[in-house]
Amino acid sequence: MDQSLPVTRTRHPKDKPADPNKLGFGQIFTDHVFHMDYREGEGWVDPRIEPYGPLVLDPATMAFHYGQTIFEGLKAYRFPDGSIRLFRPRLNFERINRSNDRMVVPPVDPDFLVGALKQLLRLESDWVPSAPGTSLYIRPFIIATDPFLGVRPSRTYRLMIILSPSGAYYPQGLNPVPIHVETKYVRAVRGGTGEAKTGGNYAASLRSQADAHARGFVQVLWLDGVERKYIEEVGSMNVFFVLGGTLVTPSLCGSILPGITRRSVLELADHWGIPTEERRLSMDEILEAGESGSLSEAFGSGTAAVISPIGELEYDGVRIRLHDGAIGPLSQRVYDTLTGIQYGRLPDPLGWMEPI
Repeated sequence: MDQSLPVTRTRHPKDKPADPNKLGFGQIFTDHVFHMDYREGEGWVDPRIEPYGPLVLDPATMAFHYGQTIFEGLKAYRFPDGSIRLFRPRLNFERINRSNDRMVVPPVDPDFLVGALKQLLRLESDWVPSAPGTSLYIRPFIIATDPFLGVRPSRTYRLMIILSPSGAYYPQGLNPVPIHVETKYVRAVRGGTGEAKTGGNYAASLRSQADAHARGFVQVLWLDGVERKYIEEVGSMNVFFVLGGTLVTPSLCGSILPGITRRSVLELADHWGIPTEERRLSMDEILEAGESGSLSEAFGSGTAAVISPIGELEYDGVRIRLHDGAIGPLSQRVYDTLTGIQYGRLPDPLGWMEPI
């Protein structure tokens, strides 16, 4: 969508990072931010681009007290010809509205926000790094802004988009990681907020992650919150298993985030003619498949990592080692293909990359 937002340029531009190996993730932010406000009776108003800086909010701002927040995450990539591309951006802004509906936040116009993001990226184009594996991480988010200590949906909101140049996710290589299957805590239940990208879901996962890290595991595999036996997500990612040549992932049941990378992996597999299944998948089935040898590999999928191969699963003291602890062939193929498309090294047969 063609549009021109009012822009207030910073008077104090920051120095760009000189060493791409020291970018890290989510630590450095660009010069400008997109803002848009919602006021009951007026709708979403006053879209603009302003200098990046602190927010001034009332201590009673409802987002602080009742968690009415949502966010998204996507990336901009530098192609070999110097152009900048986005990976399926409209899907992120469509998903914002799914989260908005669950959190009682007014819907936004995805096409308008894609256009606003592109204008922001054109302004900040020098911040998009070009070193291998680097990208510009994009964080749209919405917070409830009423200064009110009562439990109800807010009547005002602020939508913002901030940008953060990010280093390679796997500077030491794509190595499989050990995963602990969580049996004490749950991330979400059907009917809860698990399918919404809201901050409370992530806060609820921190205790389990800290415990797993203390025991030497990189992440946790979440089971369903009712029967405590069906696999849902791994950390903050969707999860896939290769069972007897079929790529299997838990079905979206209301407690699992509908990941855009998840969707892309399924579409790639279909494009390649690899059979896929979206269904309930129990931990007992995984244990049996591990014993029989029909479980050949597993991986998580998400925006930040793209693909995170699983080398080992630990469940109630039982350990399952996958592909001798090395990355499996399908995991590697999916990672190489997705990142090849995202960085312009490979053709884009499904038309996923969008210029700014």
